[in-house]
Parts: sequence; structure tokens; C-alpha cells
Amino acid sequence: MTPDIAKNSKRWQVAPAIPPAVLQETASLHPIIAQILVNRGIGTYDEMRAFLESRYFGKDDPFLLADMDVAVSRILQALDNDELVIIYGDFDADGVTSTVLMLEGLWGLGFSKSKVRPYIPHRVDEGYGLNKEALTKLKNEGADLVITVDCGIRSVAEVQHGADEGLDIIITDHHSLGPELPTAALAIINPKREDCPYPEEMLAGVGIGYKLACALHNKRPANFDPKSLLDLVAIGTVADVAPLLKENRQLVIDGLEVMNGNLRPGLLALTTAAKVNAASLLASHIGFTIGPRINAAGRIGPAVDMAAVRYHQKYGNGGEAPQKDGYAYLAARLLFSRNHAQASEYAAELNGLNRTRQQLTEALHRKAEEQIFADGAEENLEDVPVLFAADHSFEPGIVGLVAGRLKEKYYRPAIILEMGEEESVGSCRSIPELNITKILDQVSDILVRYGGHAMAAGLTIRNEHLDEFKQRVTELIKAEIQDVELTPTIPIDAVIDIEQVDAALYTLLQKLEPTGCANPTPIFMSKRVEVQSSRAVGKNGDHLQVTFLVNDSKILKSIGFGLGYWYGSVPDFVDIVYSIDENTWNNVTTLQLQLKDIKPAF
Repeated sequence: MTPDIAKNSKRWQVAPAIPPAVLQETASLHPIIAQILVNRGIGTYDEMRAFLESRYFGKDDPFLLADMDVAVSRILQALDNDELVIIYGDFDADGVTSTVLMLEGLWGLGFSKSKVRPYIPHRVDEGYGLNKEALTKLKNEGADLVITVDCGIRSVAEVQHGADEGLDIIITDHHSLGPELPTAALAIINPKREDCPYPEEMLAGVGIGYKLACALHNKRPANFDPKSLLDLVAIGTVADVAPLLKENRQLVIDGLEVMNGNLRPGLLALTTAAKVNAASLLASHIGFTIGPRINAAGRIGPAVDMAAVRYHQKYGNGGEAPQKDGYAYLAARLLFSRNHAQASEYAAELNGLNRTRQQLTEALHRKAEEQIFADGAEENLEDVPVLFAADHSFEPGIVGLVAGRLKEKYYRPAIILEMGEEESVGSCRSIPELNITKILDQVSDILVRYGGHAMAAGLTIRNEHLDEFKQRVTELIKAEIQDVELTPTIPIDAVIDIEQVDAALYTLLQKLEPTGCANPTPIFMSKRVEVQSSRAVGKNGDHLQVTFLVNDSKILKSIGFGLGYWYGSVPDFVDIVYSIDENTWNNVTTLQLQLKDIKPAF
């Protein structure tokens, strides 16, 4: 085994076989499909049928969400009294779609556009979540009610400040709860609250916003159907990597139906700019094309000074945003736009920002690696519990992407920070074995603010505390994972004979769409597959193309992205882990395996 192959070795983890009783109960289903669904936690025949038929089995009454009745009553009061309402969002795709959804929902309810305004904080100048200066400014501008979307659950001091200024604040958020809730808020809508009976705890921020819009229109019917907002729900849910099971899956299915039935001009322009066929959009198009471009606005815009100058010269403020608005407003305007020419301009700008994002991510990833492994620690990775890098040249909108790349490459939690003059802003990405937000809870005394999920979090810290932060977090993580084998693991749904891979199986697998978080594309393992040929492909030979021979006659082609280091070492017979896909070339579509890993067969 060559050094590169040894270094990239992964653990293959095959799911337990389906219990005989379940296999008997689901005998009318294809056994591979039944096995996959059991792996996803769907264990009864009725649940499986509902899943395959895209029927949600749970209760989705928005008034099951704690404080929903209070929030609805206060918003209707604002409508009746012609009060100024601020939708306080976030600069990522979930936050932007949540902001647009809530604005369109309130306009559909009867609010005038002058009485509902968005506020999306500037990533560099203000950071994530509520901030006191913004709340004071909004109050001075005449705001009466602030509704947060995708933020606020950990903004205890900021919510208290807003209440002291005379603002009523409604929190809608899906992030993990902190040690205490912002009880100065008039209402706190978060399905993760212990006293909340809503059955789907894992709604994205945009999903919670949608439930609020539905509740409002339930109490005050108007000539507006909240279901028209489901395209935004699908985008925010997939882009924020919310689990695509239970209600989330149904929301994305319904949202894709809206998108494929009547694509709003902004999304049509964005898919056109990205060279994606908009005729039949899938969740994967959101995850890999639409979401990253919307995210690029908030991530990259603040770092692209000349682009920002051109943007303000061309589009101005429009009366919608604060005087120094964040670039995330560009993404919001794209989604609002009903003018095709204008939408094309916005889409071109976002497409350019996304290219810049890709270039910056690559450059900063290399720089972070140089800092982390400056002392040669890469050779003794078992002694590195956390990948930590901080630098003044890092971009705050990129640190999360860099942390994610490092986590994937080395299978270690990663914390990457952009150092400002007095404060540093950072992102954390973790592995399934470590809840990073719980680690941050234990060092909250030296953090300005923080929040997130088990595997992803953001933070702000004063620079004088950086050394202490690194030391304490490293010790905490080391203690937490000391007995964990930190080897990348590939979860495998089923071991199947390579002869079972055919068009009929692929058609059955499409019933599992949309796939994503918690409902990933099925992964299979096949043993002792005969190799006909292999070659390195890609600009730098980074990828591996292998042709397999099945039954001495049938040919199966495959592509292994990032597996180019195997070239020249592929034996005649291999065990393979893969997903099943299609490849179209010269208008001919054939099955293709996407290799995840290979090992010599013995």
C-alpha cells in the first residue's frame, strides 16, 4: 500500500442487517429499499409507504409551537395599528430566505411595504445575530416590533437591551438553546424548547418562519396562499443542511414542486447564470448551485470592495436597507425581483461572488494548513485534538468553509478565526463524536457571543482571550475524544452484489429523493469486483476513472473524485464503496458508479 493510500484510509461501517420481523412485515417492498429506510430510522411498513409516497405522517399545526399564539396576536395588533415592523435576519441562505419569506408573508397579510422592513446585519461590522447598536437605531427610526428569523435564541443581553429601548421582540430561531433563554422577548418560537410540543424539532429557520406565516394567515385569512412561499423554505432548509426526514422532507418536496411549477425570476436568472437546467430542479441543485451563490453574498460581498462600490452605484439603497447595508441584501433582492432584466444583473453579481468565494477558500485553506502544521504536526496527527488557526488575513465569510474543509480532510474538529483589531470572529466545524456548541458553553465566560449546532458554530472573542481560548478548548476537546478512534468513517447502507446494479434499482432509489442531511444518497459496498481498466483524470490527475467488468460481459463505469492517488496501484479485483448515479455523454445516458473508496480484494 502506497503512503498516499495508507494516509487516506477510511473505516467502512456497514449498517446492521434489517431485523427479520421487519423484513417479513415489509416483504412487499424491495429488500434493499427496506434496508435503507430502516437505516434512516423508518422502521414500520406504514412509515415506509408514507415515505416512498411522499406523505408526511406527523402533526404540523403551527399553533403547537410554544408562544405561537402570543406572536400571532402581537403581529396582528401591529397590522391593525399600522406599526413599523422590522424583520431581523441573518446573512446566510437560511437567514436570507427566512427574511424574504417573512416579508412576503406579512405583505400578503395586508401590511404595506413601508411598514415592514428587513434588517440583515453586516457580517464584518456587526457579526451574527442581534446587536444593541442596531436595535437602538431601529427604535430611533420608529420601529415598534422586531421579529427575528434564524437568529436571536442566545441574544439574552441584546434582547433585554431592545426591550429596555421600548421594542417588542419576537424570536423565531432553530439554533441550539443556550444556558438561558432571552426571556425579555415577547415570544420565543423555537421547537427545541423543552416546553414546546411541536413534533419536528429540526425545522430550519425558514421552516419556523413559514409556520409563523401559516399561523398568521390562519387567523387573518387574506387573498394570499402561504404555500407560494415554499420555494424559499426548500432553499433555506437544504442550504442550511437541515435533516431531510419527517416534516422537513415534506416541506422540501412541496417547495421543489413550487419551484418546478413557477420559478421566480431571480431563481431562473441564478440557475441560468450557473448553467443549470431549470426545467427539473432537485435538492442537489439547491445544495450545490443555488445555496452557495446565495451564501456567497453574505460571505464574500464585504471582502470585495470594488464590487461593493459598483453595487451601490448601480442599485443604491432602494429605501430598504440601512445606510451601510450588508451584501446579503443583494441575495434578498434577487429573490424579491420580478423583473427579469434586473434579476439577471443580480444573478451575474452573485455568480461572480461565488467564483471569488471558491478562489479565496482555496487560498485561505492552504494558509491555514501552513499555520496548523508549521511544526510538522501533520506527521503526528493523533496528537492533534483540534485544528486551530487565527490570522488577520482570513476573511470572516470564508473561515467556516475553511474549517469545514479541514474537518473533512483530517477528521478533526476545526476552529478558524479572522483576527480584527480588537476582536476575532470565527467558525467551528466538528465531527459526529463531538458537540462543539457544548464545548463553547464551557468557555462562554471569555466569549463575546456564540451560537450554533452540535457540528457547526460561530463565535466572537476579544483578542486578549485568544491564547486562553485555544488552551482551554484544546484541553476540553482532548478530554472529550480521548477514547474515540478519529478515523473517517463511510457509513454503508447495504452490501450488494455488483450484478444487482441496474436501471431498475436506480429507478427505485429515486423514490428516496430528496436526499441530503439524515437522508443521504444511499451508499453500497460490493466485494471482489473485477477491474477492466483505470486511469487518472482531472486537471491534476486528482480523480480516478475505473471500468468494471460484470459477468464477463456487462461493463460498469465509475468515477472516484479525489481518489487519483490510487492510479497505478489499482489491483485486478477490488472491494468498492459507491453510490449509483447517471452520466450523460453525447445525449446518451448510462449508469455510473460514484466511488467513495476502494480496497484490494482478498
